Parts: sequence; C-alpha cells; structure tokens
Amino acid sequence: MRGGSSKGLYFRKEDLPADEALRDRVIVAAMGSDARQIDGAGGAHPLTSKVAVVSKSESADADVDYLFVQVVVGEGRVDTTPNCGNILAGVAPFAIETGIVAARDGITPVRVRMLNSDNLCELLIETPGKQVNYDGAAKIDGVPGTAAPIVCNYLDVAGSATGSLLPTGNVRDIVDGVEITCIDNGMPVVVMRARDLGISGYESPKELDANKEFKAKVESIRLQIGPRMNLGDVKKKVVPKMSVIAPARAGGHVCTRTLIPHDTHAAIGVLGAVSVATACILPGSVTAGIATVPEGPIKQMSVEHPTGEFSVTLEVGGTREQPRVQKAGLLRTARLIMRGEVLVPAAIWDGR
Repeated sequence: MRGGSSKGLYFRKEDLPADEALRDRVIVAAMGSDARQIDGAGGAHPLTSKVAVVSKSESADADVDYLFVQVVVGEGRVDTTPNCGNILAGVAPFAIETGIVAARDGITPVRVRMLNSDNLCELLIETPGKQVNYDGAAKIDGVPGTAAPIVCNYLDVAGSATGSLLPTGNVRDIVDGVEITCIDNGMPVVVMRARDLGISGYESPKELDANKEFKAKVESIRLQIGPRMNLGDVKKKVVPKMSVIAPARAGGHVCTRTLIPHDTHAAIGVLGAVSVATACILPGSVTAGIATVPEGPIKQMSVEHPTGEFSVTLEVGGTREQPRVQKAGLLRTARLIMRGEVLVPAAIWDGR
C-alpha cells in the first residue's frame, strides 16, 4: 500500500512468526537485504522500504495495534524505534480490507495504537456502502494525483520515543558550536538553522546529498545528541531525524530540509512535520526569528519542504510561556496497490 508519501508492505500479525528475531529476518527477506533490494519487494529507498504489522488491538482504548518496521536499505536489518505517520495512514484501510475492523456506511473511525511508542491516533476513513473509498479530490505534496482524504488525529504523542517533549530537558542545546532544539512530539527530531550549517535551506535533496561537508556536520551532531535524547547509541538507528529550517518563502510558516537520517527527504515525514511545527510554537527554540506562528489556540501551520508543503493543525493549551499540544491533526491519503503473497526463502524460516 501507499500510505501518505511512503510505500510499504502491510502484514497481518498472525501471518508472521511470533518470534521477533525470526519475524525481522522474514521481513528483511521479503523487502530485500541488499542496497538495490533486487531480491525483494522494497524500492531501494528509505521511503519505500517500510513495513506495517497490524492486528486487532489488545487495548480497550484502540481498535487496531500497529507496529512500524523500517527496513534499513542495504544493511539487512530493521529498526522499530520510531513511528511512521505516512505508513500509519494506510493502516485503517488495510484493517478494513482484511476484516480486522468492520466498516460503517459513510465514515469509519479507526483508533490505532502505535506500538512503537504506545500512543494513539484516530483515523477517519471514507467507507460509502461499507467499502473503502480510495478516489477523491484530496491532494498531498509528494504524491501524484488526488485521492480520498484520511483525517489523522494524533492524541498526545509527546515523548513518543524519548519519554518527553524536550528529551534533553532544554529548549536549546549546543553541539559542535551549533544551536539546536531537540523535540519529540511523535517523532524525535533535531531542529537546526540552515545558516548555522553553511547552507541556505532551499537546496534540493540532490544538492544536499552531494554536500559531504554538510552531511558530516549533521551526522556528527546526531551521533552526539542521540544519547542525550534518551535514544542511546544512534549510529545504527534511523532516529533522530535532522531537520534544517529557514524562513518560509512560499506562503508557509517555516521551510524545512530533513535528513532521515542520512538521505534528504523529498518532502517531510508526517510526525516529523508535527514535531517541527511544535518546535515553532515553543518560546526560546531555534525557530525564533525564522518561523512565523499564528495566533489563537488552534494553529494551522504550513511546513514547507522540497516538493511543496505539509499542513499541520495544532490544538494548543497551557500558557504562552509553556504551551502544550493537546492534539495534532493532519490530512493524508492512501491507496491499495496490490495484494497477494510475497515469497520468502525456506532457509530464512529454518534459521539458516
């Protein structure tokens, strides 16, 4: 399925091994363990090397349990540390298509427990005649054409992977002489000013990926700050994401370039956008003087990225000095691309 601006394989939990180590080997084999993923179903890029494992929820608060698995391209391993809000968008349609959730006639709400962080998200799916509708007029940047809208309401996702909204305990930190804001409102993100890293912040992903000096600076910061964000040694982890900001120049509120963590994202991840938007409303963060913030308790934030913008709605409580995001809402789309069997070599199942 395509979920948001990502694509991946969606499995029912019962169709995979119960043993986690074997499950991960099976998933890697299904996607392909080499850099081209020539021997699997992956797309040789982090955005197309993703997996969702879905089951009926064991929690009374949710309908569905969802485990996100990032298959690390070319390394033959997985990372289950972060969530993925794009792949999440396809979880509810998948759950309805496979009978995990019964559809209503009209709109079907599906409450999803994200196992990676034990947070909740409510997805609203169009189901006329109790069938998932994929056709519609909703358009999201980074995806061709239009599709039916999927409304995603994230419910109190602060500290998803690190345990707190500000995982270092500070609104600003300094690493290698660069001021940064470390934030986790659904995704651990390090926010940095483009000018402090010697770039404009408006470069294309291809230009940034070719800038070895820039990428070395960013990776040095990431490796040092990871343990301070309660993420441990992040050398082999896909978090934290590294987001570089500059003033918006297309009518939005902030402009971003995000590394995930080594390749520059063609857009920006769902929960990454939520975290960046949240950083923008925090007094004293590195976004001060760069981002513009709407007034009022409900803030419509437009996060610009290389292929367009990502709109995030933040419902904010607390005080001006200590704001608290109570709910983050956004729009995604999804599409069922194919269904069938992916064949995994017998040797994988045998543990060889």
